[in-house]
Amino acid sequence: MSSPAADPAEPTAPAIGPWTRRATLPVTLFVQAASSAAVIAPTVAAPLLLQRLQLGPAAVGVFIALVYLAAMFSSPLGAALVRHFGPIRSSQLALLASALGLALLLVPWLPAVALGALLVGVGYGPITPASSQMLARTTAPRHYALVFSVKQTGVPLGGVIAGLLVPPLVVLGGATAAMLGVALLCLAGLLAALPLAAGLDRDRDRGAAWPSLWQLAAPVRFVAAHPVLRSVALCSFIFSIVQVSLTSYMVTYLTTDLRWTLVAAGAALAVSQTAGVVGRIVWGLVADRWLGARRMLLVLALAMAACGLLMPLLAPSTAALPVLVLLCAFGATAVGWNGVYLATVARLVPQAQAATATAGTLFFTFFGVVIGPPLFGAAGTAFGALGPAFALLALPLLAALWSLGRGRWG
Repeated sequence: MSSPAADPAEPTAPAIGPWTRRATLPVTLFVQAASSAAVIAPTVAAPLLLQRLQLGPAAVGVFIALVYLAAMFSSPLGAALVRHFGPIRSSQLALLASALGLALLLVPWLPAVALGALLVGVGYGPITPASSQMLARTTAPRHYALVFSVKQTGVPLGGVIAGLLVPPLVVLGGATAAMLGVALLCLAGLLAALPLAAGLDRDRDRGAAWPSLWQLAAPVRFVAAHPVLRSVALCSFIFSIVQVSLTSYMVTYLTTDLRWTLVAAGAALAVSQTAGVVGRIVWGLVADRWLGARRMLLVLALAMAACGLLMPLLAPSTAALPVLVLLCAFGATAVGWNGVYLATVARLVPQAQAATATAGTLFFTFFGVVIGPPLFGAAGTAFGALGPAFALLALPLLAALWSLGRGRWG
């Protein structure tokens, strides 16, 4: 994968030991999975949580919008957190916020639930900038796409965990057991990251002043001033709409449109997210060795559009196997693009700016997630079914294809 930027320079931070280099990828993977599970778990338990609050399925989209609205602003803040506390301590603070947010979702009072959703988002936003900074320091640039893709498998792995863990916990102890179980997973991620703090947090600036609002927007301005990063950010904005619509509404789609049970729908979500795990690794490998970033993302955009157009063709009478095949194809593409995207961002800038560039592009990624689910839910309500809403996702994907088609960056 080529780009107009030169290969990043060697890091100027203190030398990192071989054990820390080997442990960084698995730890960031665990942290990402726990954070992702905190976002997806409430959508799996949505039938019970919505019943408590006497709300309809469209509220799932509002929940996701609140989560990613907070993430949209906490992601640029993540660059400042990394500078002040270091990437490990920043990740630990983020996981703690997610765990507290999950606990608040159990309070049967709408303002508390809204605050819980915002806290989950506050915790989700800084995770990727922090991990990008760590991986940029511990990975050879020629392996960026593959390594970043492996780390980003933590997002669909979180979906697998939520799909497999939440329904049994709901059966055993209701929504309380499910949310607290995932909160404990976040705390386990916090503890798992602790041994890396000495090596990866050594270059933090504890005396750094906290940024003003203008300075907080610096990552966004940085991306806006970079032509290729602007194109990548636009594509991530659109792809994130597709990804979060699929992930957030799959269980509701299967239980309402296709009349599956909650346990079966949760298992299908896990299977689809597993396909996303495989997809992230495969697409990263293909981008590194053969297609390059732009052509890889073009292929994924076309495949996402095709999968969305096929969703309305499914019915309650459709056998489980073709449903699962389509959901796996959709998951592999709609969930599998992130590693190629993040590796591209990291490759385009010097290592010291990896967190800033990632935070800036994630602002646009999360903005897509903020507006996507409410619009998707509204479309499903207007149609009286979610299948046609999936087909409508082909429209924004056309804009992504246009942007990618005119690019010259790899």
